[in-house]
Amino acid sequence: MIGKLKGHIDTIGEDSLILDVGGVGYHVFCSARTLAVLPEKGAAAVLVIETHVREEHIHLFGFSDENEREWFRMLTTVQGVGVKMALALLGVFTPVQLAQAIAAKDVKSLTRVSGVGPKLAERITTELKNKIAKMPVGAMTDNGKPVNLHVLPPAGASEDAVSALSNLGYARSDAYQAVMMAVAKVGTEKPAIDILIKESLRYLAGAKFG
Repeated sequence: MIGKLKGHIDTIGEDSLILDVGGVGYHVFCSARTLAVLPEKGAAAVLVIETHVREEHIHLFGFSDENEREWFRMLTTVQGVGVKMALALLGVFTPVQLAQAIAAKDVKSLTRVSGVGPKLAERITTELKNKIAKMPVGAMTDNGKPVNLHVLPPAGASEDAVSALSNLGYARSDAYQAVMMAVAKVGTEKPAIDILIKESLRYLAGAKFG
């Protein structure tokens, strides 16, 4: 099984590339986000690879780092999410954005991806909500200080604060992230909803997110 390829970019297509490794051209499918960060034709490149072996084909999927590959693997465990859909999701969302959308049950944001309807988006949030805590997402920061992503309690002041911010017109993922950052700052087990909303609005106004 191929786990990584290092070579030179021969050609870049809409959803894939040819990577020249010692004179052998490997056809590798990638997300739009990965393709966008690759160097120009002829330049050296390294891709983390996921190999899919089927009776009728062997397909290679390339990623900019291990984090993206881990998310690809997890997304494809959801019924209805195939490899193309997983790449499409990773092309629109970074791992941390996906984690936030899933944790926040932000079905509306997930439907921005072509082919993801409300039912599939709901299934993604339902099936993955208990798995995201263990997934690599990268670090979000508040004024340079790392804040770890965590899942807010499903009820209580934090959930009420998310709902209140959503009712004010903020996207649910943004509201969730703001409340999460506020909870991290307040540092109490049962923060008051008015304090959470105040701190969350401050973050939203100042865009103090990583």
